[in-house]
Amino acid sequence: MFRLINIELFKLRHSKSAKVMTILYFSLFLSAALLSTIKFSFGAIEFRLADQGIYNFPFTWHFMSFMVALLKIILAIVIVSMMSSEYTNRTLKQNLIDGLSKKEFILSKFYVVILYSLVSTIVLFFVVLTLGLIFSDYNEVHIIFRDLEYLLAFFVKLIGFFSLCMFLGLLVKRSAFALGFLLLLWILELILAASISDYWYSFISDYTPLNSMWGLIEEPFTRFDAVKTAAKTLEADIISDYRVKLSNIVTVLAWTSVFVFSSYKLLKARDL
Repeated sequence: MFRLINIELFKLRHSKSAKVMTILYFSLFLSAALLSTIKFSFGAIEFRLADQGIYNFPFTWHFMSFMVALLKIILAIVIVSMMSSEYTNRTLKQNLIDGLSKKEFILSKFYVVILYSLVSTIVLFFVVLTLGLIFSDYNEVHIIFRDLEYLLAFFVKLIGFFSLCMFLGLLVKRSAFALGFLLLLWILELILAASISDYWYSFISDYTPLNSMWGLIEEPFTRFDAVKTAAKTLEADIISDYRVKLSNIVTVLAWTSVFVFSSYKLLKARDL
């Protein structure tokens, strides 16, 4: 495993675009978190996002996991570029000539997917823990470490999404086309969801690839007291179950297996 990871890390270190996008991803991640701690003054009014309760334990695990997951498209560019560059730079054929099997090749890419997801999750944990300890109104240990399942959902979400990008990058061999296919899949799922009954919508949202990944972490904004009050005033429906569901995790992991296995079968069937 470590041999395969080292091969991929060597390629990434020598890829200018991969380094730039990776640095951009973590920079945006950290900048967004730190920006929320800055106090802005508008005349006599002072405002700081951190004072609005976004770093209150245990809510902050939910809020930050949802927000940071939106940045995953940046790393998606790294993943699809990683796959397409194997064809443009002819490193795929050279790796196979040097003795790497097609199975090991796919595993090496999947290990990078896991590595990116794991590092993102670890960074998220320490950033949120640090800011929470500074700004949270609740610092009891049993409250601080409650709801950590959102980090698990974040980790699984990244693995599933990046595995899909890996498959698309291998399928079409071009980064721009792979991202285009990703956008097309998202649009198709939206159209499908909009054209079916409420009963079937629940099925679609739970079991299609992108919708199942999105559903791992429900949006956190309706948990704010101001939003609940407004919804109650307007007699609007509001989400009441924000839990991370085991069925969603299993679904995304199943799709991950499908994408990885399909990548292997696709590569195996190709004449290189």
